[in-house]
Amino acid sequence: MHLLLIKKYKWTWLMLLLALAMAGYLAANSLDFGKEKLPMIGQVQNFSLQNVDGQTVTLADTEGKARLVYFFFTQCPDVCPITTFTLSQTQDLLMKSGEFGKDVAFISISFDPENDTPEAIKTFADRFHANYDGWYFLRGEQEQIRKLAADSFKVLIAGNKKDNFAHANLIGLVDRKNNLRALYNAGDTENITPEYLADVVTQLAKEK
Repeated sequence: MHLLLIKKYKWTWLMLLLALAMAGYLAANSLDFGKEKLPMIGQVQNFSLQNVDGQTVTLADTEGKARLVYFFFTQCPDVCPITTFTLSQTQDLLMKSGEFGKDVAFISISFDPENDTPEAIKTFADRFHANYDGWYFLRGEQEQIRKLAADSFKVLIAGNKKDNFAHANLIGLVDRKNNLRALYNAGDTENITPEYLADVVTQLAKEK
């Protein structure tokens, strides 16, 4: 009986373990912007992925802008739509201030290429009124995305479409020189609000 329960809920437990593993780091890192300069967590590796129009987009294409980066899949039943909605509200704030697409960009990367065709991703993005002038929705080979997520953003992705995916629900903050500067727990909706994200990415865009 115990083995059956473990097997049935294995991805739930895995997600819980992933969350616990990041909790200490996020508590120290997520809400310190403005108190002191954010540390350099690591260098984001370059990538070459496909956007919703079938065009190739690289990290270098957005260099010179502060960026928020999020890994998702369109058939996600819970956290991905909620976090994408938060990003869409952040987008609206940055559009009002004139910084979106000019000094700030968003990058959402799907790790489910089997289901997330360019058409499926565009349908998903349009639900959140994504402005493609500054918000890049990208896709690539699953193993390529897993490696990028883990190596550059400390985001672990487990499972496959048959078993559903378990993934860390984190938003990465990347500076103009491709350094990862912070990771935000998108599930912390009390603190990681659209206003907060708009503020930190705006401040980072101004950093010399």
